[in-house]
Amino acid sequence: MIIKVNKDICTQDHSCLAVKICPVYALKQTGFGSPNVLEERCVKCGKCVYYCPMGALEFEDEE
Repeated sequence: MIIKVNKDICTQDHSCLAVKICPVYALKQTGFGSPNVLEERCVKCGKCVYYCPMGALEFEDEE
């Protein structure tokens, strides 16, 4: 499993709240754009998935 940002759902008009709660700093945001998941840092704890108020962060099966 990996975590992906659904850019169709992310409003991209605010500072991403999920970035602040990631324990390993695996989410990065530039300006008010949608965040990016740094897969090499992500431990797949799911805190960001459950914390995102828009539901834009999702678990996805690896291909």
